Amino acid sequence: MSIYDYTVKDISGNDVSMKQYEGKVLLIVNTATGCGFTPQYDGLQKLYEAYKEQGFEILDFPCNQFGNQAPGTEEEIVTFCKGRFGVTFPQFAKVCVNGADELPLYTYLKSQKGGIGGKNIKWNFTKFLVDRAGNVVDRFAPTTTPEKLEEKIKELL
Repeated sequence: MSIYDYTVKDISGNDVSMKQYEGKVLLIVNTATGCGFTPQYDGLQKLYEAYKEQGFEILDFPCNQFGNQAPGTEEEIVTFCKGRFGVTFPQFAKVCVNGADELPLYTYLKSQKGGIGGKNIKWNFTKFLVDRAGNVVDRFAPTTTPEKLEEKIKELL
């Protein structure tokens, strides 16, 4: 299996093949709108604007598994993110990133880059960096701000 073998649901519930991102550098993030890390949306949007023309994509997967911090509907999440942070990168349907109902894409990501103390995602805004060939090259904790990822992203581009 590769990252391109998975299909996910976009924010409107439509199937999206990960194959459409082949050849791009990806930052895959599980997010929440009511989290202490939510202001990271600003930094994510700045990265996206700076590098999207060079083949960089941010894939935003809202997740309500941690402290019930993404309780809204997909529509409410999009409205919040666009209105408050000007988000223009792709947002997807709400997912689980751990447990029996976890999105298979996250099962794959975690199998490629386990975290400190285990493979499970510990909190919102965990980030996976994927190179143009689909290799999961790094995993970053929620405390790692988007600004700290810029050099690694530039290297992969």
